[in-house]
Amino acid sequence: MGKHFKSMPGRFALLMTVTMFSAVVMMLPSASLAADRPLQKINVAYSSISGNQAALWVSQDKGFFRKYGLEVQAVLIESGTTTAQALVASDISFANVAGPAVIQSNLRGADTVIIAGVINTLTFQLYTEKGITRPDQFKGKAVAVTRYGSATDFAMRYALDKYGVDVNKEVTILQMGNQPAQLAALEAGKVQGAMLSAPTSIRAKKMGFPMLADLQMLGLEYQHTSIATTRALLKSKPDLARDFMRAYIEGIQYAKTHRKETIDVLVKYLRTDEKEVLDDTYESIVLMLMPEKPYPTLKGVQTILRELGAKDPVARSAKPEQFVDASVIKELDSSGFIDRVYKSAPMVAKAQPKSEPAATPAVAKVPLSEAKTKPVGGEEKAKPVAKQVPAAGDKAQASVSVAKPGSQEYTVKAGDTLSRLADQFYNAPNKWEKIYEANRDLLKNPNYIYVGMKLMIPADGKSS
Repeated sequence: MGKHFKSMPGRFALLMTVTMFSAVVMMLPSASLAADRPLQKINVAYSSISGNQAALWVSQDKGFFRKYGLEVQAVLIESGTTTAQALVASDISFANVAGPAVIQSNLRGADTVIIAGVINTLTFQLYTEKGITRPDQFKGKAVAVTRYGSATDFAMRYALDKYGVDVNKEVTILQMGNQPAQLAALEAGKVQGAMLSAPTSIRAKKMGFPMLADLQMLGLEYQHTSIATTRALLKSKPDLARDFMRAYIEGIQYAKTHRKETIDVLVKYLRTDEKEVLDDTYESIVLMLMPEKPYPTLKGVQTILRELGAKDPVARSAKPEQFVDASVIKELDSSGFIDRVYKSAPMVAKAQPKSEPAATPAVAKVPLSEAKTKPVGGEEKAKPVAKQVPAAGDKAQASVSVAKPGSQEYTVKAGDTLSRLADQFYNAPNKWEKIYEANRDLLKNPNYIYVGMKLMIPADGKSS
């Protein structure tokens, strides 16, 4: 009996050790457990060869999907309609795809849903043939988009409408399939305008085509690129959705903090080694536009519904919440996962460009803010977008200090655009040119601002 009681403390200690070990295992991230199970094979689609896909490519090539137990086959599908059909048929599990494609398929009865926002504003520039310097010169001409109903189509109609050009009567919109085909059509003289984004827009600039408008300057919330899946998958395979988004978020973080390695990935997928194209794509898309916490934008979805509602009564009565399920992102954010990912790496705000892009061609670019007509769907004023959320623990907010009488020095934060700063300091987004002119020694073009750059904010004055 004495031996029995003498052994009890040892048994109790063993029992406690086992219990504590089990509790620790239950609290481990899925990445730790993923190594103990076979890789789950899934297909994931991306809809274009552009910088908007960078986080997906990095997540694939740098092993983040495998880290979370996924063997991903990334496939290019250059049609939003086909992508949506593939999602519904379970041929693919997730898609890095334009927001309008997901919304339109949902309106037609598909089970598609947006679970993350990759790019939450318009990124396009309107490039024209060399003889066009004014919007009214598009009347009677042809312009190019990728496909009808795509983000490029929305952007083209939005811009021309703001310029007072009737897109239904005064211009012909042609679909070309992809952005390189748009540029080829512009070069061949088949169209007189094309709506482009990086890297194709950078090539257009290098070829000497004038940029008439930069839609990013509007700061319009728009669900440009998203991660989409089906509600059926979210319900039946919630762990798969979590693991996919964990890997994707780590891909974003890696891309933002590993410039050289990320550009090496872009070389592979963009199939170019042009330094200017790669640098500008990385800076304008990865650093400036990809959010650290990739929440979808309900306002951006509403923007798309407003445009679609001009012709579709179903879209007119729809609510943005019907097309979005942010539950996975909210769970990963509230659990502290995203903050932990960024705490383990240098702050994005420390990243700076290593080379300067060429100056914008000297042409008369017409700011959309000067257009006198109402935007598509009656939107009176474009709202600026906070496209990135600083990681928790980053207490260093943008510093604003008095540099000289009447002016302030401002340190650029993630997500800033000139129009957003104009709205912040002047309560007028259309005064962005005032800031641009005051910083021409730093800003080679209105888009060339990056996190950490110090800008001089001039006094408001009376001009508009």
